[in-house]
Amino acid sequence: MTRPAPVVSTVTATSPEGRPQAKRPKAEQRKIVRRIVDGVLLLDKAQGSSSNHALQAARRLLNAAKAGHTGTLDPMASGLLPLTFGEATKFSQMLLDADKTYEAVVQLGVETDSGDADGRVIATHAVSVSEARLAEVVAGFRGDIEQVPPMYSALKRDGKALYEYARQGIEVEREARRVTIHALDLLDFAGDRFSMRVACSKGTYIRTLAMDIGAALGCGAHLCGLRRTRIGPFDVCEAVTLERLESCPAEERDALLAPVDTLVREFGEVLLEAEQAAWLLQGRTLRLVPSGTPGPVRAYGPQGFLGLACWQADGTLAPRRLIATGALQRPTHPHDMD
Repeated sequence: MTRPAPVVSTVTATSPEGRPQAKRPKAEQRKIVRRIVDGVLLLDKAQGSSSNHALQAARRLLNAAKAGHTGTLDPMASGLLPLTFGEATKFSQMLLDADKTYEAVVQLGVETDSGDADGRVIATHAVSVSEARLAEVVAGFRGDIEQVPPMYSALKRDGKALYEYARQGIEVEREARRVTIHALDLLDFAGDRFSMRVACSKGTYIRTLAMDIGAALGCGAHLCGLRRTRIGPFDVCEAVTLERLESCPAEERDALLAPVDTLVREFGEVLLEAEQAAWLLQGRTLRLVPSGTPGPVRAYGPQGFLGLACWQADGTLAPRRLIATGALQRPTHPHDMD
């Protein structure tokens, strides 16, 4: 990349009599020049840090031009936070829609306005719950359940996040949403506190789950600890911390990034010749023999990953979401293409 020339501005000074004097340059301001970085960083976010703070810290350490994340994680929570850079940002939605797994700690007998430990205590109750009773109640939350999203959430109402209303002391009506709890296992029980592992669909609020379990037990509850351990095919054991990224020499940090196609590795693949790849990158639909099963597929050409394509019911391959690659030569004999 060519470094742009620094911008130097000038000001016109005046004498005590009001006459203009010679112009003098302001202090030169240096513009940060970011690198083009493509890839995925599986980050193990620390507790107490916001998702955006973690993203910006990683972006600064990699000096990346473009960065994004695949869904936020509350500041009080730790765990897996995949960050995307460059062309990988085009596939962030894949993980937003993915199932997730959490390990949570729930405090019984104390309710807070936010449903977690960061909130204000609004009620306390005596706790007299047996492990058998807890297991019985927890079993009722497995499978498809209805959840009312918490007020302290980023969901929008009339263009305004719910947490903004909550901070003003305003509670608005929210419709219950159906989510799926694929697995819910008790890990530990200590009288007024328990821990659980939850595997769930997208859109599930673990805070709400904790509060609903407390309500079903008749003593109230709030979430006092949360760690995300899995998103789709990715496990937190694959992740790195910001401390590790920072301690790594700058020239070696890119090696911690997974390739762009990591986010779509659950799909099958199709290998294209140079001519076929060129047509796909131009938005054309290809007719290949044999065709694949209808649905998304990873497309590769001689230069590597091209993006996502989709087999159609009629046997053609259509572009779905492609990445920016070097220009490929236009095919001269499109005998097997539409």
